[in-house]
Amino acid sequence: MRFTVQRETMLKPLLLTSGVVERRQTLPILSNILLSVRPGTLAMTSTDLEVEMVVRTPVDSTEAGEATVPARKFLDIFRALPEQARVEVICDGDRVIIRSGRSRFTLATLPAAEFPSIENVAGTINLEVPKGTLKTLIDRTQFAMAQQDVRYYLNGLLLEISDKQIRAVATDGHRLALCEQPIDGQSIEETQQFIVPRKGIQELGRLLESSSDTVSLVLGANFIRLATADFTFTSKLVDGRFPDYQRVLPQGGDKNVIVDRNELREALIRAAILSNEKYRSIRFQLSSGNVKIFAHNPEQEEAEEDVEVNYQGESLEIGFNVHYILEAINAIDRESVELLMSDANSCCLIQGSEANYCRYVVMPMRI
Repeated sequence: MRFTVQRETMLKPLLLTSGVVERRQTLPILSNILLSVRPGTLAMTSTDLEVEMVVRTPVDSTEAGEATVPARKFLDIFRALPEQARVEVICDGDRVIIRSGRSRFTLATLPAAEFPSIENVAGTINLEVPKGTLKTLIDRTQFAMAQQDVRYYLNGLLLEISDKQIRAVATDGHRLALCEQPIDGQSIEETQQFIVPRKGIQELGRLLESSSDTVSLVLGANFIRLATADFTFTSKLVDGRFPDYQRVLPQGGDKNVIVDRNELREALIRAAILSNEKYRSIRFQLSSGNVKIFAHNPEQEEAEEDVEVNYQGESLEIGFNVHYILEAINAIDRESVELLMSDANSCCLIQGSEANYCRYVVMPMRI
């Protein structure tokens, strides 16, 4: 194996593949990247046995072959080389030699034949979806996924594919994020659900870009695969049943509050400074045309914000985790947001004013 490449050409593909590699591995070879050289192309593969990333980049190849190299060290070497440097990579027995200008590095390798690969099987659903559509779904919902919850099916993102629509749902039991996007020209006979694990979603968020270019989306019984000319990403699915999220969506809230998104966001950020560091609680005091936001902490420090709102109705006092409210507001791309509430013990529904393709539900806190 021998190829030559410019430093900048390698950096982004290396960053993407290295992101999959865990620092602590049960198998030493999982700390390595597999380099596969074919005429004019280098494919770099990394995996943790749950997620697999293959990124392809053009190179000047003079000898085809395969080798594995330590992911972190290989990336750090390319990062440290001068800008616009030309780099030659050669496999010599059980060593890989990297040369650039007056620099020379020798890395130990592990046998390429032992590098694990996620089984390549046919999927039950095959779609062509714009990258921007998938990125929107992920960016607007992934923050609500649980982290290391014993209810393992919450440690991921639900993808629900129905006729001409794809929906993403995430919840940690305290809040829920839902976003849906159309998929033109696609017809699915029966609605199907898949739970993509947290790490797979995080890697996809880094991989995808907001563009109209399409990506091939393949879904099988236990895997999801996205592929373009430049990359192939595969993740195993979470084997579990996602909760019935439709039951969580509030119905019939009579207190409909419309407020300027930036004004509310900035008021919440200021109030959060003096909120309880453990519970992050704030209190809304709603009245006609106005909402007061209160925060306090065990040091008897207090914050009060006054925000003008479009609301005419009964007064209401309700508490929330300010972090949950802020993340929902940050995910909305409208100038105004709509908060739908009914009483102090019921959930709050947050969505963009006159746009409900993304909806967020936040449970109240006792105050």
